[in-house]
Amino acid sequence: MKCPNCSSKDIGKIGTHQFYCWSCFIELTVNAGKVSVYQVEKDGTLSSLDDLFCLEGAAGSMRQLQATS
Repeated sequence: MKCPNCSSKDIGKIGTHQFYCWSCFIELTVNAGKVSVYQVEKDGTLSSLDDLFCLEGAAGSMRQLQATS
């Protein structure tokens, strides 16, 4: 799987349905086949970036990554 933001393959699993890109520092979550993208702020809060990405094709890749983790 590649990061939808920077195309890096340096994606790590941080929770049951949560992933993190170590190259551009965004968090990805998968719920009911929908991928959501968040920017991690300096204070640790998450800001949604969903309005910047079209992630319809990314959900399948995320499910594959979950299955192998």
